[in-house]
Amino acid sequence: MSAVRQYWDLTKPRVVALIVFTALVGMCLAVDGLPDAEQARRGALGLLGIWLAASSAAAINQLLDSRIDAKMARTAWRPIVSGRVTPLQALVFALVLAALSMAVLWFGVNGITAALTFASLIGYAVVYTAFLKRATPQNIVIGGIAGAAPPLLGWAAVTGMRGEWDWAHALLLVLIVFVWTPPHFWALAIFRRADYARAMVPMLPVTHGVEYTRWQILLYTVLLTAVTVLPRLVEMSGDFYLIGALVLDAGFLWYAWKLLDPPDEFFAMRVFNYSIVYLMALFGFLLLDHWLLPVLGPAPLLPLRAVG
Repeated sequence: MSAVRQYWDLTKPRVVALIVFTALVGMCLAVDGLPDAEQARRGALGLLGIWLAASSAAAINQLLDSRIDAKMARTAWRPIVSGRVTPLQALVFALVLAALSMAVLWFGVNGITAALTFASLIGYAVVYTAFLKRATPQNIVIGGIAGAAPPLLGWAAVTGMRGEWDWAHALLLVLIVFVWTPPHFWALAIFRRADYARAMVPMLPVTHGVEYTRWQILLYTVLLTAVTVLPRLVEMSGDFYLIGALVLDAGFLWYAWKLLDPPDEFFAMRVFNYSIVYLMALFGFLLLDHWLLPVLGPAPLLPLRAVG
């Protein structure tokens, strides 16, 4: 059981759980009403394949980052750093997960989901971890594209992305996660800036200072507020979602503003923790609204589907 726990820790289960949840919401929003048997089958296999791919990417991330992890208090306990799993064992484990993921998605779901998931895996595990993280303080912004992909992967799993609105609505979900990522991660980076400096990782608080990073968090939070209104504007969701999103946005804006002059050093971690709750609740509101609409009926706002 101890060995199982070490491999389980390699997959970053809490991070992967959030990834799978956003993919699940993408699946549900892609279907009008309850899924039929075939959609349910593809959805279940899609979630399995996405989970396997995300777990593989997490293991590769830990393998490539083991030198950095050893210098950071937050990550010094990880299985490779502590010697409980060897680098070769981690590599084999990650490759097996990746192969299983591609087999499940290609043969059990559809080719486009397999291709998009593979691109996301490579984007996070290789492009971000091996290059961007060490190359630029905008690493989390650029690399965030891969991390924001799960709603698109979930949508593709049940639809095959056959319609133009599949892409438009799925990419809107991706945009929300993409804009959410910098303020989420930079809050953690502020709190852990000494670790990143010691590991020589050019995170924004290390290269540009804490005050600059705080303002960037506020600016991205303002942008996030604007982006989260878009699902209502394009009639992808209704007023229930909009009200919930605005309440969550108000909370995030308050945290970001308070972070400019925080009451204590730990406040950055409170912002980080709120950002996780924020994303889960926001996607929860999207999901609840999607199932409430057939009962309550949407209030028309902008009939964009009829334009052009």
